[in-house]
Amino acid sequence: MTKFTNISLSLKKTAELYPFKRAVVYPDGRDKNGRVLYSQITLSQLDKLSDSLAFGLESIGIIRGTRTILMITPGMEFFITMFAMFKVGAIPVVVDPGMGIDRMLQCLQQGRPKAFIGIEKAHLLRTLKPKYFKTVKHWVTVGKKWFWGGHTLDQLMDHTREDFPCANTTWDETAAIVFTTGSTGPAKGVIYTHGNFEAQIKQIQTHFKIEPDEIDLPTFPLFALFDPILGMTAVIPDMDPTKPAKVNPVKIIEAIENHGVTNMFASPALLNRVGKYGKKNKIKLPSLRRVVSAGAPVSPSNIEQFSTMLSKEAQIHTPYGATEAVPIISIGSHEILSETKKLSEQGFGMCIGRPICDTVIRLLKIIDDPITQLRDSLEVSENQVGEIAVKADLVTKQYFNNREADLLAKIPDTDGTIWHRMGDLGWQDSKGRIWFCGRKNHRVTTGNETLFTIPVEAIFNNHEKVFRSALTGVGPKVNQIPVIFIEPKEKISDKKRFIKELSALAKSNPLTSGIEHIFIEKDFPVDIRHNSKIFREKLAVKAKNKLKLETRLNHPPPPPR
Repeated sequence: MTKFTNISLSLKKTAELYPFKRAVVYPDGRDKNGRVLYSQITLSQLDKLSDSLAFGLESIGIIRGTRTILMITPGMEFFITMFAMFKVGAIPVVVDPGMGIDRMLQCLQQGRPKAFIGIEKAHLLRTLKPKYFKTVKHWVTVGKKWFWGGHTLDQLMDHTREDFPCANTTWDETAAIVFTTGSTGPAKGVIYTHGNFEAQIKQIQTHFKIEPDEIDLPTFPLFALFDPILGMTAVIPDMDPTKPAKVNPVKIIEAIENHGVTNMFASPALLNRVGKYGKKNKIKLPSLRRVVSAGAPVSPSNIEQFSTMLSKEAQIHTPYGATEAVPIISIGSHEILSETKKLSEQGFGMCIGRPICDTVIRLLKIIDDPITQLRDSLEVSENQVGEIAVKADLVTKQYFNNREADLLAKIPDTDGTIWHRMGDLGWQDSKGRIWFCGRKNHRVTTGNETLFTIPVEAIFNNHEKVFRSALTGVGPKVNQIPVIFIEPKEKISDKKRFIKELSALAKSNPLTSGIEHIFIEKDFPVDIRHNSKIFREKLAVKAKNKLKLETRLNHPPPPPR
């Protein structure tokens, strides 16, 4: 039996319940006294405006199934356009502009789009790089159209008062293609179905207990999309979303205080920057009920620092997932700070919590090859580290036009459902909690043992002068030399003494006793989306060059005769 669903129907229901509640609030300059001026639209207005645009899109051939590049800055037009596309049944192709122009263009080309909706700068880019947009037939400019053809968003706004007849999309029908940033491998187009979105919304609302009176501050734009459906007001922050590590803490705190924000998403990098400022200035944010931090492992010290601004009832949640499946596991700061923090610092890994709602987790033996069938013999024994695999309605089933990635990441089950291999390693404790130990392709195999990044790095992170550390390996895959990089909190005056202290720390723990090579790095290379995931592959190249130099210095060639 065919199951029909469309994410835009949820917007209509919410708009009927709370027609005059603010849907989106956007900073729109400042007055002469420096106070922020805001633009806003209600849930009812968002529903009607997206209806109007849906009629316009359909009139120029952007219809059900049309893959459409979407390059719009966070704001009113982003929400209106996304919901208009869902109503039509068109398929947004979403690429993070922060990944760099060359990689972004390759992703856009890979998506084989038929239409393009973007701001002026985006259209300028496509006129300068036309070979990447050969498949595009329909052009829409958000803003003023310059020397290129096509339509403007304003021209397509059909101001009829009729409701748009929403496309009767099915549960398994493609709703969007969202590209990963490629921070842990090649960027891939993840196919989201309307069913995936519906399950995702249900899981978020149920687990986090989102109430209809809530106000959200989504510091990652794509996460704001569900806010109107959940009944939350989305307050768009005054920041560059591609640089969360450099955000102005004052502007984030200002937005929270101006609107009585109850829910906030923050990458670990943003959490650290705002938390450091807030703790130093003894700031309190009593309106916040919860903070959600994801995108990379969130250290207990980072959580502890930000918690100084929260009420005793409020929690920082650290949901675990990936573009292909999120959120699937979660834990709150109360449990982290009272129980798991000490164990994480001892090298047990990062506790990411228990599976959410009906999510099913299995831990599989560490295998780099495809798995064509899930068997009990592939599961690891109790307390053993394995690869995290997940099954749930929100888990995406395939990538766009990427059979190789499907084979490596997807496992068909006997009932026709799909397991997704997260590419992450972890183990499960007696309380049912999963402890994250790092990426599978970041493990270091020395010949005598296998080292996992998160447990090993935790030992070095205990040093008071260490901001973060990164484990990497040099040499053949089965016989690597482990190398640790250290990013200090501030400039180190006596590097030799610092490294000596770190070496002593390493020798004192069986997890790190075999690590002899320690290098100091001023700034780690990190992912663009959240500024938090460490590019260990780049550090591995540096490690190889540093070891070669170290060898030459310790063993200089004999003098010529």
